[in-house]
Amino acid sequence: MTSVLEYPVLVLNRFWQPVHTCSVRRSLHLLCIGHAQVVQVEGDECYNTHDLTSWIRYSGVNTEAKMIHGARISLLVPKIVVLSMYDRLPRLEVRFSRRNVFLRDKFTCQYCAKVLPETQLNLDHVTPRDKGGRTTWENIVTSCFRCNTRKANKLPIEAGMHPRSKPFAPRWRPLFGLHENGLADESWKHFLQTEKSEERLSA
Repeated sequence: MTSVLEYPVLVLNRFWQPVHTCSVRRSLHLLCIGHAQVVQVEGDECYNTHDLTSWIRYSGVNTEAKMIHGARISLLVPKIVVLSMYDRLPRLEVRFSRRNVFLRDKFTCQYCAKVLPETQLNLDHVTPRDKGGRTTWENIVTSCFRCNTRKANKLPIEAGMHPRSKPFAPRWRPLFGLHENGLADESWKHFLQTEKSEERLSA
């Protein structure tokens, strides 16, 4: 079970653009040293910011949400923080990795459409390496062991097996992978663009 201190918090730069996520533990550290303020969403268009002092005060009168209890004080769990000085823009590239391919493909074999645990999945080169295929986002898909063995080193047309979706290089977004764990908070939607699912990946 994930500790509350490890829950994700959406991080905004000083222009209120989402740049990444961090743990609750990290967000409280940033709050304590004055490098961030908590953003409290009060409605569709109403946002209040809190430094450490005002967050302690706010937590004292709003005890219905998740709390972190210390020896002397109890604090509400932050969901969004805005950095005081950080003004860099969000990164757009997603690091190519085995797990990120699985996340892009939603842990679904791109040949038989079975959704499987990570331990039962593999990566497949759509165009095999011995036929000039490269290890890139656009040539790698998720496959189950059975389909991977069946396709072997054949071209899709030779094997009669074509990916259900065209593989693509995803773009970064703070929510990448968090929906699968049910950890993305509803309040984040105010700061994240709504895009087509095939364009919204990240990590």
